[in-house]
Amino acid sequence: MLIDSHCHINFPDLAARLPEVLDNMRESRVSHALVIGVSRPKYPQVLGLAEAHPNLYATVGVHPDDPEAEEYSEDELVELAGHPRVVGIGETGLDYHWCKGDLEWQHQRFRTHIRAARRVSLPLVIHTRESAEDTIRIMREEHADECRGVMHCFTETWEVAEAALALGFYISFSGVVTFKNAKQVQEVAQKVPLERMLIETDSPYLAPVPHRGKQNEPAYVRHVAECVARLRGISVEEVAAATTENFFRLFAKAAR
Repeated sequence: MLIDSHCHINFPDLAARLPEVLDNMRESRVSHALVIGVSRPKYPQVLGLAEAHPNLYATVGVHPDDPEAEEYSEDELVELAGHPRVVGIGETGLDYHWCKGDLEWQHQRFRTHIRAARRVSLPLVIHTRESAEDTIRIMREEHADECRGVMHCFTETWEVAEAALALGFYISFSGVVTFKNAKQVQEVAQKVPLERMLIETDSPYLAPVPHRGKQNEPAYVRHVAECVARLRGISVEEVAAATTENFFRLFAKAAR
């Protein structure tokens, strides 16, 4: 069985065809999926999916790419994380691709999420884009190693992966690893210890080959697993078993 450790199936295009999306998961032997919180307005949709479907789980957080987003306080994150279907904090982190100028607001948002995760002992789901140095620095300053988490949709260098691994974090690969020009990501996928790896879709974005350019969905996480298996010279069953075990080890609040 496989697990999609990061998806957005509450987004309109996937939500509109949810029964089909869930059927496709079953047919592809994708047993569970983690639906990621990115904003206050969309959070009820995320939680609703996790409450309605025993194989879906939720996280709570505010994505780093919107300076106008309504914030959660640290106490609010702690309170919301008490829900039995909420198994992590995030998506949080830093994004210097979409955001420019004085980004102290983004740093503070990230720090708030880390502090909340430490208080409730839940893992962080971290987004980093063109911001790896500051991301790792803030993780160290805020003692993110005390709650651990995952570097989602990893596209950085092996050196960044090593720094995250040293803090107890897992590395998650998305459909990007299947792209022909993603040599850096493929190198990291060969080096990351199998016991510290997750796989994901980030759907509806970043559909893997052979679906690149189309709408992504959790069933397609199988293609990520197959690519990682080829890169490492092991069976897809081995990748599936390891990443499933890793998911439940990291997101320990999730029931198998």
